Amino acid sequence: MVSNTALRDAREVVAEVVDPELPMLTLDDLGVVRGVETDGDAVTVTITPTYSGCPALEAMRDDLRARLRAAGYRRVEVRTVLSPPWSTDWITPQGRRKLAEHGIAPPDRVGPRRAGPVPLALAPPPTSVVRCPRCGSPATEEVSRFGPTSCTALRRCTACREPFEHMKEL
Repeated sequence: MVSNTALRDAREVVAEVVDPELPMLTLDDLGVVRGVETDGDAVTVTITPTYSGCPALEAMRDDLRARLRAAGYRRVEVRTVLSPPWSTDWITPQGRRKLAEHGIAPPDRVGPRRAGPVPLALAPPPTSVVRCPRCGSPATEEVSRFGPTSCTALRRCTACREPFEHMKEL
């Protein structure tokens, strides 16, 4: 049986699970974990993936289940909720710092979303100043809108000439 500090313990276990695509971040850093509830030796974790078709979703679920079972929880449920949708605004300050330390420019803040239909823009998104995570220069250019993960773009610093990834604002 799990002690009466299970909620805190389960939350601590969940807080250590890393993102399968960005292993320098935990799911907590990324803002994917929405809640952790315990009832004796049962735990329910609620997550919101970075987007509904996230290829790492099953790996996240498996990692959460494995870590919680190893911590003594017999019944582990991982629920996925898609509303409200995940936003890069949910990345913690620590997560943003870790991205920059690993050479990935963190996203700007998006701010509150409008209710109702999502407008469709057929033009490329407006460009914002993306600082180089290595030298801090604002003189960077987009090389490819698509990086190794669907939430990143490839950029190059024109000052230090180093390539880097930028996490797109969502």
